Amino acid sequence: MMTANEIRAKFLEYFVANGHQLVSSSPLVPREDPTLLFTNAGMVQFKKVFLGQDKPGYKRATTSQKCLRVGGKHNDLENVGRTARHHTFFEMLGNFSFGDYFKEDAIKFAWTFLTEVIGLDKSRLYATVYLDDDEAFGLWKKIAGLSDDRIFRLGEKDNFWSMGDTGPCGPCSEIMYDRGEEIACGPNCGIGTCDCDRYLEIWNLVFMQYDQIDKDTRVSLPRPSIDTGMGLERIAAVVQGVHSNFDIDLFQTIIATAASIAGVAYGADEESDTALRVIGDHSRSVAFLLADGVMPSNEGRGYVLRRLIRRALRFGKLIGLSDPFLFKTAGTVVDVMGDAYPELVASREFMERVVREEEERFGVTLDKGLAILAEELDRMAGAGETTITGQFAFKLYDTYGFPLDIVNDVAGKRGIVADEDGYRVCMAEQKARAKKAWKGSGETDPAVLFLELLESGMKSRFVGYEDLTAKSRVNALISAEGQAVERLVAGETGYMVSAVTPFYGESGGQAGDVGTVSTLTGDAAVVGTVKAGPELTAHHIKVERGEVLLDQEAELTVDAVVRTATARNHTTTHLLHKALKNVLGGHVNQAGSLVTPERLRFDFTHVSAMTPEEIARVEDEVNAAILLDAPVVTEVMGIETARAKGATALFGEKYGDEVRVVEVPGVSMEFCGGTHLRATGQAGSFLILSESGVAAGTRRIEAATGVNALAHMRAIRGELDEALHAVKARPGELVSRVKKLQDEIKALGKEKEQLAAKLASGQGRDLLSGLEEIGGVKVLCARVDAANVKALREAMDDLRSKVPSGVVAIAAEQEGGKVSLIVAVSKDLHGRFTAPALIKDAAAAVGGSGGGRPDMAQAGGTNPAGIDEAFAKVKAAVAG
Repeated sequence: MMTANEIRAKFLEYFVANGHQLVSSSPLVPREDPTLLFTNAGMVQFKKVFLGQDKPGYKRATTSQKCLRVGGKHNDLENVGRTARHHTFFEMLGNFSFGDYFKEDAIKFAWTFLTEVIGLDKSRLYATVYLDDDEAFGLWKKIAGLSDDRIFRLGEKDNFWSMGDTGPCGPCSEIMYDRGEEIACGPNCGIGTCDCDRYLEIWNLVFMQYDQIDKDTRVSLPRPSIDTGMGLERIAAVVQGVHSNFDIDLFQTIIATAASIAGVAYGADEESDTALRVIGDHSRSVAFLLADGVMPSNEGRGYVLRRLIRRALRFGKLIGLSDPFLFKTAGTVVDVMGDAYPELVASREFMERVVREEEERFGVTLDKGLAILAEELDRMAGAGETTITGQFAFKLYDTYGFPLDIVNDVAGKRGIVADEDGYRVCMAEQKARAKKAWKGSGETDPAVLFLELLESGMKSRFVGYEDLTAKSRVNALISAEGQAVERLVAGETGYMVSAVTPFYGESGGQAGDVGTVSTLTGDAAVVGTVKAGPELTAHHIKVERGEVLLDQEAELTVDAVVRTATARNHTTTHLLHKALKNVLGGHVNQAGSLVTPERLRFDFTHVSAMTPEEIARVEDEVNAAILLDAPVVTEVMGIETARAKGATALFGEKYGDEVRVVEVPGVSMEFCGGTHLRATGQAGSFLILSESGVAAGTRRIEAATGVNALAHMRAIRGELDEALHAVKARPGELVSRVKKLQDEIKALGKEKEQLAAKLASGQGRDLLSGLEEIGGVKVLCARVDAANVKALREAMDDLRSKVPSGVVAIAAEQEGGKVSLIVAVSKDLHGRFTAPALIKDAAAAVGGSGGGRPDMAQAGGTNPAGIDEAFAKVKAAVAG
């Protein structure tokens, strides 16, 4: 049997042999497409190529793309595990032509691969084409020898593809596989007439030959392109001769792990089979999402990951899994797919830790939430209700972390649905409350400010790696309001674009350069530099003398001191990244950074807080690399060469065919476009200022280098000297002296409490003079000098021993205008009244409330003036 891994390999090898560039799968998080939550098709990473905005250096490409569909138009979540072919995570095999070959070669490549490489039966293959695509119809007859009755013309819904309302579009042709009459849905079963599983779409060939200008205008593209997609799981099911995608080898190993842990057999019971399929599917999604840097959270992509983990746990409950198990099945995903996707292997330890922590955290509340949901469903069934309110569903989420999916899964089995619109209203109201105090910065996005310049093709050449000064023509001036202008005069701020610049534009976490611009007519300070586009740098300037004019020559000078300070922090960030991997483990990956002249901030993937020992080891490693004074070497090379050399690529960054690699030989090697030191010794020193958590599974280090580290150490030394002086200690004695003072303070506190208790107890003898009899009951109401509630209780204990039968009420006015009130009732009087009943009205008099046992109750209040009234209420209650 041909395995799925073998099918993937054969597909890629076939297209590489036919002149296609092998392109690695892009991450599940689209790099430059904010319109998508996740990558959901093979063409996503080539979107800019198809739009003509990017030229990759090759005209043919092939990929096996990681895809995830969990929301919006492509929401497969509810059907996962219940059908044969719905998944959240899947692989899309694809071949692409960017203005090279077109329909004939696309059809020829597909037909040859299916019939000759993987050996599908030609008699079982059919094709569909767009209604009026006579060219494709004829090519299927010519290349594949298909008769007219095996080629079906379908409409726009099935056989026309578009990127959106405007842009590239075109007809498509689907290859169908006949799985046999035995699974036909009936006498009218056929392509285009039903949706049953007999005729299975296995490959979609999209012929991008038009450009949709508007809803009424469609023109031919000058260079038509090809985009194809074939689901690996689906073609594997056909090749392996199984009905369900879940029966292919990729899934069966994962399902077998889950079944073994649960002690159930796959295939014995449909309900447990569904649970096993859900676990198998979600295990893959969870493993790949974590490998691509997504962390569980309550927002965006992180919430999708959390939902998948929690949904898998809920289905695990159905087959008796109460202990953490998903981290094990996700580990099996690494075993099965790690060779094809090395990022799984690299992140395995970290991924398993994160999943296990999520399981343990949610496991605490899962049972309680399910019990509350079951109780509500029972109530609804009795009342004849069929819709769970949005408020109740949201409460389950807000209190117990229950995703709406779980509520629908459980309720659906009993014919009950959740009010999803009401749920969303509650969610929106909560978010509105949380953001009520937020105000936007009001800043304009540079991409908006410079949109016209970018569209005109304006570029600026960066020479700042080699030079800190340059002379160049002023190509554009933009006012602070975003308008193109011909001059900026003294006192005005705006942006200047030059043909050549030594200024580094803010990007990749590194702050932009500052410096000066000088012209014959005026001078300006460069207060910041931004990357307006991949090849466009804009200088944020403030004119200090005269005026800066469009089209004149300017001398641009970077502040060398600030640039070097920034470079210290940037180079050291690379050293820190490597040190963290060495100390904490290979799962550590950069999750964000900020490099300024003053400090560096580095976010990284790690589950737990670093120990003081780990922090010290990281500091030692970085400082050791600094003391080596090793050279910092930069080199531009092909991306595959860089990867082969072991250079680290940062998650979420998009790289071209050539990349800049920054290497400290024997220590660190990363893809990086930033500015760096010439040698590590220039960093001087490295000091971690803080280590903290910023999100689940993400930690943050803030650190200083060079003179900034020295300044911080001096500040600490000054604070230490002040502390030594304050406690009258010498260097080396501070800790022992502080501990001694703490012991003394603790002892004095205990002595104070004892004295207060003695004072309150001593008052007891004098207070007994106020004992009176009301309705045959001895009653004592008195004010007591007690510093705290504990002393008041001890005074009450003393009085109760002296009044074996009766009612005692005492009160004390304490610091801050507060009142403490205690009422005691002897046991022989409980038939007539109890302490909680007596204290209720009394507490109201002092502006508070309270309660307790029948023999003694306690209350607090904020109205000392009401103490006498409180006593009067106690006496009145006793008198009846």
